[in-house]
Amino acid sequence: MKAFPTLYILRHGETEWNAQNRLQGRFDSPLTSVGKAQARSQRSILKTRDLTGFNAFTSPQGRAFHTASIALESLTDGIETDNRLREIGVGDWAGRARADVMALAPDAHDTFDLYERAPGGEGFYALRMRCAAFLNELDRPSVLVTHGITSRMLRLIVLGLPDAALRDLPGGQGVVFHLEAGQQNRLTIGA
Repeated sequence: MKAFPTLYILRHGETEWNAQNRLQGRFDSPLTSVGKAQARSQRSILKTRDLTGFNAFTSPQGRAFHTASIALESLTDGIETDNRLREIGVGDWAGRARADVMALAPDAHDTFDLYERAPGGEGFYALRMRCAAFLNELDRPSVLVTHGITSRMLRLIVLGLPDAALRDLPGGQGVVFHLEAGQQNRLTIGA
């Protein structure tokens, strides 16, 4: 298994579309007041960590960039955007309610199946390839601010897990995942 530098991986805070249970993919919607509070919680977590020498990268999508600007304010020397950290593309289903899309794919077991089957979508293989390309270029410890599925794929690769484990990885907004020496810790306020 390849050794990666120490990472802190964050998912963006809640958006209006998250609250409405709509698929976002490459589309965007603004953070809610809850989402902004979640980003402040992430900042509180990161303030307890020594980020000296860390790079900071974010998806260029508005919800991730806004979260990064709150969570990393004055904690790093700057934040770079990288397209490889954007969310998995869901093609024709972007912006649609999950319940409506599930009705279009009645044999789908869960939302993960939707990400793989979306007409015009990216799929997990392509997501894995771009996440691996990003991670393989990292040469310093870094903070990454990204999205729900992309966060899981990044962590899956760093932990050396098979693709089937994607569903089993925890998610969450307002938390920080610390990855070091092949181990993952989910950090929350007070932890």
